[in-house]
Amino acid sequence: MAGQENHYILPRPDFDKPVKLLIVVSPYYKDIADNMVAGAVAEIEAVGGTYELVEVPGALEIPTAIGISDRASNFDGFVALGCVIRGETTHYDTVCNDSSRAIQLLGLQGLCIGNGILTVENRKQAEVRADPADQNKGGGAAAAALHLIALARKWGAQTKGVGFKPASDSYRLA
Repeated sequence: MAGQENHYILPRPDFDKPVKLLIVVSPYYKDIADNMVAGAVAEIEAVGGTYELVEVPGALEIPTAIGISDRASNFDGFVALGCVIRGETTHYDTVCNDSSRAIQLLGLQGLCIGNGILTVENRKQAEVRADPADQNKGGGAAAAALHLIALARKWGAQTKGVGFKPASDSYRLA
């Protein structure tokens, strides 16, 4: 069982300026979503960050809400939270694959997103993963977003060596 494994967890990043995140959650399974939000909020507050919370109908709407927010607001990062439990049809595969792919594409465009959309076989797996006192996947998603924000700030502030380099003293045009 995955819950018995030990995993290395990176130390929390430090921030010189405050961070503001948007938590986008699908409360389709309300109790599971509430636990994931609690874990995410605790992680954000532990670094002195602030957050806003928005609910969307399902996991497929999470990436769309993040994309809309990125165009219309000023968040440093995003936490995607939801739960998809396997059912009797292939809809599970569509929702899992498409929501994950859309979040990945947004990330590749430069957004700092922690993906906390659970994709599980049954409710018990979801409950263990969502519980802040157990696997705390909501807190893990927030931590992932915070680490990406720290990297974006670190690399975004670097301008040395970007673009054309001036000719050095050892190279002169005749």
